[in-house]
Amino acid sequence: MVEAAQLVSKVLVLDDDPAATQRIKAFCDDNNLVGVKTQSASVMSVLRSNVDLGAIFLSETYRNDGEDALAFAREIHTIRPELPVFLRREAFSRLDDLSERDQTLFSKAYTLNDIEALVPVLSETIFSLVYPNGLVRGITEITKAALESQFKGVEVHTEAPYIVRDRIIFGELFTLIPLESNWCRGYMMLQTEEKPLIGFVERDKTHIVTDAVNFRDINHVLGEVTNLVWGSFKNRYIAFEPLEGRQSQVPIIVNHLHRYISFGSEDPQLCFKYMLTDTDGGGPSLVIYQRFVFNLSWAPEKFKENEAVAEDLFDSGELELF
Repeated sequence: MVEAAQLVSKVLVLDDDPAATQRIKAFCDDNNLVGVKTQSASVMSVLRSNVDLGAIFLSETYRNDGEDALAFAREIHTIRPELPVFLRREAFSRLDDLSERDQTLFSKAYTLNDIEALVPVLSETIFSLVYPNGLVRGITEITKAALESQFKGVEVHTEAPYIVRDRIIFGELFTLIPLESNWCRGYMMLQTEEKPLIGFVERDKTHIVTDAVNFRDINHVLGEVTNLVWGSFKNRYIAFEPLEGRQSQVPIIVNHLHRYISFGSEDPQLCFKYMLTDTDGGGPSLVIYQRFVFNLSWAPEKFKENEAVAEDLFDSGELELF
């Protein structure tokens, strides 16, 4: 039996009732959700930004720039159609009084009295995939090691892994590499901003030696990190055995204007955040987001670490028998 990692997901709470927000906060705390809120004047900029989200909690009494909740939900669906929206209602927890088209805007309606009815919906939407503990822990380990090998004089800080449902791209630079095995098929992405990475190259924090940094140099840096992580992932988790059955593919759609990427799947994505800080105190930190989308195949019950890797850990002294 695969032991699932306890991951969290950020949700945007759009509700002006203080009593309701307290109850929603308690519900979030009990269900691995991190509730975030924003001022009404800022909500559209937040939705158009690179804030990673798993869902939205919207009150039917919420008003944004003169719009009622229903009109605002239509806007949300246009901007972030991949995000499930849970509608808090005052009198009843159903949607049949809305038009069929408007009903499709919401994943579930609820009242404060029956908010626990959202729990199974969270499993169907945000937490629909089981991620083994060994995989989640190992990804952080191998990625941190890869970053430390490619950057000099930096500290690599990692945050707790989490689940996202959105399809936004962070920054101007991202890499994409396929992952294929008998237990998973999909992609890994690394995403970052160009300017801080240029600063790291200019301050001799990488292995690039140049008098004039250009975009090809920073492409090379992120490409090398991607290759290192991919190689370690393959060696640790992907056995050298033929793949089963016919292998399907789906189109990948990228909209640069809206910083949007779609893998043709409604599945959530496993997300990691790394922050590289210059130990010499020069320049801003570099933030790198890492995402995994297993859109083509996912069978965590077949997941296992390769025995050779475990043996190496014993040989090195990192592991010992209890």
